[in-house]
Amino acid sequence: MNTQKNYFQNVKQITAFLSVVGVLLLGSFPGEAQPNHHTLTNSVEVAQIPATKSLDIVDTIVSAGEFTILTQALQAADLVDILKENGPFTVFAPTDKAFSELPPGTLESLLKPENQEQLVKILTYHVVPGKVLSTDLKSGEVETVEGNTINIEVGASVKVNNATVIKADVPARNGVIHVIDTVILPE
Repeated sequence: MNTQKNYFQNVKQITAFLSVVGVLLLGSFPGEAQPNHHTLTNSVEVAQIPATKSLDIVDTIVSAGEFTILTQALQAADLVDILKENGPFTVFAPTDKAFSELPPGTLESLLKPENQEQLVKILTYHVVPGKVLSTDLKSGEVETVEGNTINIEVGASVKVNNATVIKADVPARNGVIHVIDTVILPE
């Protein structure tokens, strides 16, 4: 795990993780996933992502068509190639709608080349090393690739910090994607 973490930290400066954000926004999780016997909410419509293990995380997100901002961010952060590697990775992918709810000017600022390091930090905060399915999720803190922890709360819905998982367990060749309704930010 430390090897993957160190690798991501070195790549942060190169790839700004824009591609990861785009991939996360595609959201192809089954609407009725039940982590720990708790039903995930599905209050936001998300197109079905092709359920295939032949595509990597990035290609799965791109194929969904609803993660254009995440895809753009992953590209700007130079994180696409990393998320195409073996992994496995778990990505909490914010939708385009989630990105549109950031304060005005935030996204535009993050996409500027001079803010690539900050963008990488935000995008890698949405990635957890390993393949963590919804049935494996438990309440508590989980370390992200970025280095800080996210708080998972499993109840009537699954929360990741202040975001809600709206589609879970979208399979990819190199991990799994959980679609979230809010961009989560590291402290």
